[in-house]
Amino acid sequence: MGEFESWLPDAVLRDAPAGMAFFDAELRFVWVNPALARMYDRQVSDFSKQPVGAVWPAVDAARAEAALHQVLDQGSPATDTFETGAVGTGTALPSQRTFHWFGVTGTDGTLRGAGLIVIAGAAGPATEEALRRSEERYRALVQGGAQIVWVASPDGEMLEDSAEWRWITGQTVEEFLSNGWLDSIHPEDRERVERDWRECLRTGRIFDDRFRMRARGGSYRHYDVRAVPIERDGKIAEWVGACTDVTSQREAEEMRGRLTDQLSAAALRTARLQQATAMLAEALEVEQVVEVITEVGRTAIGALRSAVALLEEDKLRLRVVNPSGLAPAGPDGAGVRLTLDTPSVMTRAIATRRPVLIADPEELRAQFDSDPGAADGERLTDTGDEAAWVGLPLLAAGMPLGALRFSFGKPRTILEEERVFLEALAGQCALAVERATMYEKEHTAAVTLQRSLLPGELPSVPGLALDARYLPRSTDVGGDWYDVFRLPDRRLAVTVGDVMGKGLLAAAGMGRVRNALRALALTDPRPAAVLAGLDRLFTATELEEQVTTVTYLVIDPETGEGQAGNAGHPPTLLLSPGAIPVLDSAEAGTPLGWASPRRQHAFRLPPGSTAVFYSDGLVENRLRGLDAGLDELVRIAAEAPQDLLEAPGRLLQYLLDNMLAGYEQDDDVTMLVMHVPAVPPAGGPGSAGTGSNGAVFGGGPAQPRWAQR
Repeated sequence: MGEFESWLPDAVLRDAPAGMAFFDAELRFVWVNPALARMYDRQVSDFSKQPVGAVWPAVDAARAEAALHQVLDQGSPATDTFETGAVGTGTALPSQRTFHWFGVTGTDGTLRGAGLIVIAGAAGPATEEALRRSEERYRALVQGGAQIVWVASPDGEMLEDSAEWRWITGQTVEEFLSNGWLDSIHPEDRERVERDWRECLRTGRIFDDRFRMRARGGSYRHYDVRAVPIERDGKIAEWVGACTDVTSQREAEEMRGRLTDQLSAAALRTARLQQATAMLAEALEVEQVVEVITEVGRTAIGALRSAVALLEEDKLRLRVVNPSGLAPAGPDGAGVRLTLDTPSVMTRAIATRRPVLIADPEELRAQFDSDPGAADGERLTDTGDEAAWVGLPLLAAGMPLGALRFSFGKPRTILEEERVFLEALAGQCALAVERATMYEKEHTAAVTLQRSLLPGELPSVPGLALDARYLPRSTDVGGDWYDVFRLPDRRLAVTVGDVMGKGLLAAAGMGRVRNALRALALTDPRPAAVLAGLDRLFTATELEEQVTTVTYLVIDPETGEGQAGNAGHPPTLLLSPGAIPVLDSAEAGTPLGWASPRRQHAFRLPPGSTAVFYSDGLVENRLRGLDAGLDELVRIAAEAPQDLLEAPGRLLQYLLDNMLAGYEQDDDVTMLVMHVPAVPPAGGPGSAGTGSNGAVFGGGPAQPRWAQR
């Protein structure tokens, strides 16, 4: 019963004079007609879902179960004639009846249950023939699930009138019979339906199709049709077909499909905008912004190409940021110098400050070839492989920055929801371009300022080998610096510092501190005096939240002796051949501007020794804390080949490579290496305070701020 309409048996077989029933695979009644119920003095409701033995006498039930097993297990029909008896206290009398059992299959050809037809009296030739016809049509109706039933001959011509068909189509009997029924099928479906119908007639396969059928009023409705062959004596005797009106179902499916597509497209566009927002947050340069916008927009609407052009300073010419997003040829093609007079959807969008939507080449020519401002050589005669275009203005505070362009490989009309998406994308692009342009200007100024303040080259000092490196973060310029300069007494001043922050403000702050340090050192080079002077400068001129650290050293190149001071900067790394590297254990003071007594300590770098000065970007990042970074620096320095200690440049690169390996650089890195070449020993060991590596430093009794590990 699961594969045909539930009303079908009642509608077609309820009043049949013969007793009829349908059983499932578990030998339970699924449906009976009143005639069968009366044979056993029962109500129809008594049979529902009941096994045979629950409603029939024991003898009848035993015969029924044997016949059902034959039909369901062996797949062969069964016929049995016997005298049935009444049950209960009803009035039905014993009577001889003939039971015809047969299998009923589903649309997939599998056996789903069994059918029963019971006829009073013994079976004879005429009875059997009538029974066979009734059984064949009953089985066909069960399989077809019909609303409109029709019967055709073995060669496919309609044999009997179908009042339901004619009522729907308005055909007369003469128009319907034979092959006239095909005239009511939609012209676009008829050839296919007739071909498939003829093929089923030839092969004997079940005909299962869907077509549009013309209704009485001239409109077309969708019908599912199924026809099954009726065989007698091994040959097809006729075809029984059934049609079901599925127009409402089809319209609902189409509506659901359209809504699903629209919702999916809207969700995808929303996700694309969110994706663009997230990616633009990390895009600092104009080219990065354009790459994000063009890729997101192009993939979201299926465009062939996408490009962004920005107005130049004179506001008359356009610079295409990504020329690959333009067609090879055309007035606005790649390589063409664009001005506001060039015929293009971009220039039109900038001029009108409104989106320009061109659905096909004819519309493009109609709009631009009629433009009196276009020169003859600029008429749009060849659009190449592009067939539709969109131009969107990029506006910031109502003023145009440029335009966003999309092109398509075939004519295309932009839907309203797509236009809304593209305008939102253009708005994001304009804001991001404006931000990126400001960043690039500031970044360029900061780089220029910082490079101008760093030494062009280190001084050549007999008895010392120097090398330095400044490695800026890829996207920002910070306040790191280093400096080496001669003092009037021929000693050497060495400093490495870090103004916290990024961009132009940090670079400018670094310039002020560097210049002030030079001026103070030339007046009184002692580290304590220089750091105290910088504190006074900070108190008078710098912001309270500005954090600046610096390490400063004055050394005599001839003796390797000097004095050092530290204002909150990471400790100097000291190395000597054959000894364990150590960090300068002298107490580091507070950063500049934080009131504290400034101290200095003795510093001596014997021949063969090396001092490494650096900023915190070398040892600290988001994944590695400062203490862990200092430990790692000492470990990596201890593993350095001994020959690197005599080559400051190679040692510097070795430390950079190993300290930054596996980490994303999120801060500037500054390093300065000072090496005293080894000479044959001329005397005994150094004075008191000599560390285990031979380098001399003194910090007094104070507890070290940078723990030596």
